[in-house]
Amino acid sequence: MISAAPAFGLNLPDYPWEAMAPYVAKASEHPGGVVNLSIGTPVDPTPQLVREALAGAADAHGYPTVHGTEALREAVSAWFASRRGVPGIDPRDIMPTVGSKELVAWLPFLLGLSGGDVVVRPTVAYPTYDIGAMLAGATAVAADSLDELDSATRAKVRLIWINSPGNPTGSVRDVESLRQIVAQAREIGAVVASDECYAELGWGEWDAQRGGEAVPSVLDPRVTGGSTDGLLCVYSLSKQSNLAGYRAAFVAGDSSIVANLVNSRKHAGMIVPYPVQEAMRAALGDAGHVLAQKDLYRGRRERLVPALRNFGLEIHESKAGLYLWSTAGEATWDTVQRFADLGIVVGPGVFYGDAGNGFIRVALTGTDERIDAAVERLNTAR
Repeated sequence: MISAAPAFGLNLPDYPWEAMAPYVAKASEHPGGVVNLSIGTPVDPTPQLVREALAGAADAHGYPTVHGTEALREAVSAWFASRRGVPGIDPRDIMPTVGSKELVAWLPFLLGLSGGDVVVRPTVAYPTYDIGAMLAGATAVAADSLDELDSATRAKVRLIWINSPGNPTGSVRDVESLRQIVAQAREIGAVVASDECYAELGWGEWDAQRGGEAVPSVLDPRVTGGSTDGLLCVYSLSKQSNLAGYRAAFVAGDSSIVANLVNSRKHAGMIVPYPVQEAMRAALGDAGHVLAQKDLYRGRRERLVPALRNFGLEIHESKAGLYLWSTAGEATWDTVQRFADLGIVVGPGVFYGDAGNGFIRVALTGTDERIDAAVERLNTAR
């Protein structure tokens, strides 16, 4: 008798974006070419000073450090002080990561969570929060406040993900909202991890360059009460500096947690390459390219918003970040199909949880020429 081969591999759900293949194919048939506003990958050039820093560090013959160079961590600390209103972060409490997605996926495991533990994530959220809980054997629960949980579930919460500005909704938590969730987490001994990678891309009341308030961080002293205990801020340079291909991000916050993450990642070899660390250092030290990139996105947003409304959509939240969270008051896939018929690919809201049904996510990450093509098609379709 031949025994069956053992089954290997993680029992994870299929990658959701594979379901978009027929809609991408349909959109690609448009005579004017496809306009892909779904994934949100940057399309503009990586800043020259960043590329020069990468090239200048190309002779990286030795192993880089997991904790990151002192120069990089000092640059992150200075960026927090000058751009996020968070002064005095000790460089020892900062660590670079291979993009922010890998940390989102592996943080529950690295924190030692397991079966019986609960990870809270936003009601409408990036799917990787759920995947991270699954990898650790924990349970993911969708909630925007601990007040939404029953007492039994609340007692099991070990990690709370917040995402401000949110992907896909573009919602922003103000200081009071952050302060409240931090206080509740500390009462039950849970860690708060705040994914803030769109924080420099605020609009309207959160557009600091147009008289608005800067998007607050979970590490803001007004939130923390002067202590980063139990708090982590996760940040990526992919969006504001067009470094998605560099996998350049970092985490900062609670001293003991960061030290433990550094130690665990040393054992696992989870290291950001030295040339990328140097590129990050250069990017963080230059605000000019970030503001210039934001101006590009602002212009694209100002053209897309009225065109989407003209096509019959309502835009919800979308106060910051690179997406317009929109609904036509119909099933998500019907809206996705109507956009595909115009040669436009958008993100299905159902990818972000049950509460996303009926919505689509429209990214600002198209070239000016492609954004203008989308605007023209939307304006002439009705």
